[in-house]
Amino acid sequence: MFTGIIETTGKIINIQTEGTNRIFWVESAISHELTIDQSVSHNGVCLTVDALEDGKHRVTAIAESLDKTNLGKWETGNLVNLERCMPINGRLDGHIVQGHVDCTGTCISRIDKSGSWEYRFKIPVAFAALIIEKGSISLNGTSLTIFNVTEDEFTVAIIPYTFEHTNIHTVQPGDLVNIEFDIVGKYINRTQWLNSKSTSSFGVNR
Repeated sequence: MFTGIIETTGKIINIQTEGTNRIFWVESAISHELTIDQSVSHNGVCLTVDALEDGKHRVTAIAESLDKTNLGKWETGNLVNLERCMPINGRLDGHIVQGHVDCTGTCISRIDKSGSWEYRFKIPVAFAALIIEKGSISLNGTSLTIFNVTEDEFTVAIIPYTFEHTNIHTVQPGDLVNIEFDIVGKYINRTQWLNSKSTSSFGVNR
């Protein structure tokens, strides 16, 4: 489990392809502290460290991850957001993030507000029920609050610290970001769906 509070960014220094998998070597300030088989969030995707070498670590993304995230578009030199799992006695400063990306969203605008930045994103309409005004969302692994919510669009405001210490400053209109919706919202949506199926099938809620 993660919190969406990014520890640092890492730089992609090497990419290899093996079958349907892509292997990434990442250089970061925390790589030397990692251990083999440790779970680390990379742009909001939970990946397992499988090798370590001189301030770098290696992770492998399988086809499922490549299909549902922006990992397939990573290039050498790209910055990725990194977060280690939350310790059991730690504070939940962001919100509950599983590292299981639901979809990608497209940045459709970026506005410099002279002290903050506003980004607007568009998501597949199939996920419309999972965004609410002032709700939590994970964008590239960063816990953010959304506003100006429509059926398939929302805005986030970025403070200077987040702008400088995550890779949000590299995001431009047209770019894809990894999105994980609030797990609580997903359970509520599932319950409502099951209740509606029960009502349509039997005429009453069970």
